[in-house]
Amino acid sequence: MKKGYQRELIFKHFDGSYSAFGLSDKEGNTWLTAFVVKSFNNARPYIFIDERHLKESFDWLQGHRKESGCFRNVGKLFHSELKGGVEDDISLSAYVTIALLESGVSVEDPLIRDAASCLQKEAVNVTNVYTLALLAYTFTLCKETEIRKIVFDKLDEKALKGEGQIHWERESTPSSDTPHLHRAATAEVEMAAYVLLAVLSQPEPDLDKATKIVKWLGKQQNPNGGFSSTQDTVVALQAMAKYAEATYSDKGAITVTVTSKTGFLEKFHVDKNNRLLLQRRTLPTIPGEYTVTATGEGCVSVQTVLRFNTPVVRNEATFAVGVEVTPKESVKHPVKDLGLHITAQYTGARKTSNMAIIEVKMLSGYIPVQSSLTEMEKKHGIQRCEVNNDLVTFYLNEIGHDPVHIDIQIEQDIEVTDQKPGIVRVYDYYETVHEAFAEYNSPL
Repeated sequence: MKKGYQRELIFKHFDGSYSAFGLSDKEGNTWLTAFVVKSFNNARPYIFIDERHLKESFDWLQGHRKESGCFRNVGKLFHSELKGGVEDDISLSAYVTIALLESGVSVEDPLIRDAASCLQKEAVNVTNVYTLALLAYTFTLCKETEIRKIVFDKLDEKALKGEGQIHWERESTPSSDTPHLHRAATAEVEMAAYVLLAVLSQPEPDLDKATKIVKWLGKQQNPNGGFSSTQDTVVALQAMAKYAEATYSDKGAITVTVTSKTGFLEKFHVDKNNRLLLQRRTLPTIPGEYTVTATGEGCVSVQTVLRFNTPVVRNEATFAVGVEVTPKESVKHPVKDLGLHITAQYTGARKTSNMAIIEVKMLSGYIPVQSSLTEMEKKHGIQRCEVNNDLVTFYLNEIGHDPVHIDIQIEQDIEVTDQKPGIVRVYDYYETVHEAFAEYNSPL
């Protein structure tokens, strides 16, 4: 946590605001500044947080309000669901209000009262599900019961219910050509999580409704316990942790038994002593038919994970990417140095993508030439470049319909036989399902 706090300060502006790329950006960003204020406040009981940093950020947010009391969006906004529509400022203001309330700002504070008053006037006409989910949580924290009921009634009308689960979908979900991904889009996970937080934060939590939302959220988790992106993982885990707190009991024990017709037998015992321990076993035969039974009293989560390698699929629904390698011609001697010319383009329905990431996986035995990376960082639109082992990552504010060009040099560090292609991946930071791949290799 101390390391995270120190790292976060790198992205601070002199006026107390924060942005995705710190002083490389012209100004701070309202949404990110609110998120940092919330995070720092939550960390205060555990580590030292400089009060001056919090005050500067709080003053900055206070100074960026409209006359109506709602907050103004300042700086580059990367979150896809908080921009691009007529309800932008409402979503943003709800988010900032939530962050301040979770940071311990009193409901009676003029800053909160003015924001809540502005949001109440706007809420009556809101139809966007994401905005409604944010408002539901905002009005719950503000203890505005009448308008909260109106918002919840709208959400109930739009809810998808079945199989003991409840969730919400966006009116228009971006298309994807990746049928192997069955998890929900980032924004839909967030929507369910915000509603869950609202349900659990009222004076008398509706645990039946909360359980149905948690069941759906649990199905969206990836094998590592997270979700599609950083943002939906943060919100969903916060909501699920609150549910765990509300339903906690140190009583009860469950034994989960997994069997197969071929003789496989494995038992998992969960009680108060090991309830936070992840237990897992490898299934011996795939494909195979397995039976899961549970005995005892309590609640456990069982997840099956199937991992496999598939050929890279060129998906150009929202992005297109290509790689040219120089020298292109085959040579008699081993090629020690290669140039990569990468072209990435947004092909979706909007003007530009959200914040985009371009990842370049090195060929086995090759490493990037640092000077070429430094040169690319000076290029307009590329905010940062990171090298982590054999992966080079470029962060871009956005990618438009005009192609972005990246040129880097790589050099052979170790000679490797039977070399497999390197991969270039471009994807949306907040909608990771929107991605495209390209392969490259050394001339034979």
